[in-house]
Amino acid sequence: MQFFRSLPLLIASLVLAPFFTSCASQQYKAVADEREADNRALREERARIKGENRDLAAEKASLEVALAEANARLLEQPERGAGQNYAELDELGVGYGMRDGRMVISIPTEISFASGRAELSAAGKRALKSVASTLKKDYPTGQFEYWIEGHTDSDPISKSKFASNRDLSLARAMAVLRSLVDDCDVPDNSCVVTGWGPHRPVASNTSAANKAKNRRVEIVVEKAGGTPIKQ
Repeated sequence: MQFFRSLPLLIASLVLAPFFTSCASQQYKAVADEREADNRALREERARIKGENRDLAAEKASLEVALAEANARLLEQPERGAGQNYAELDELGVGYGMRDGRMVISIPTEISFASGRAELSAAGKRALKSVASTLKKDYPTGQFEYWIEGHTDSDPISKSKFASNRDLSLARAMAVLRSLVDDCDVPDNSCVVTGWGPHRPVASNTSAANKAKNRRVEIVVEKAGGTPIKQ
């Protein structure tokens, strides 16, 4: 008798069981979906932070390179003093200015020598005639000496007859000396020649533009006896 009284309740339970099971499954799925959404958001946030860290690291490295280049320019590049304005040299792309109390005239390789070569170009010879004119007018021989210094970038010699960058820089400095003496009537005994190779850069050799700055021949003007020029 008791069984028959419980039968409706049992039947109702059996009928409603799938409903409760479905509700539980839906609740579980909702919780799982929410957790998955949270995890996905966390993964996306982690990926974003990693990306920002990579960008910051790249920016830091770029700023460090820029700082090193700026420091090199401050230490090595000549600075123009008051009244130093040579329009003809400016037009020819020849740099000039004071460094450590000495006048420095910087002739880029691009206007004076072909890659890996030490024969002066026609443009280089024209530039040297203007340089010689400036030297004779403002820094005459007898009172001043000219240190002709060859410089290169740090790329190893590959397709050239020269054994090293120092050899190439010295050969270029000698070519400038010969042109000044033979074509411009600069006294040979007023000149000193040296080749630094890659060892005196004005910028870090980290880009094509910086390497171009380092490929140059400089004429450093000193008073006879090595006394710095005061301007």
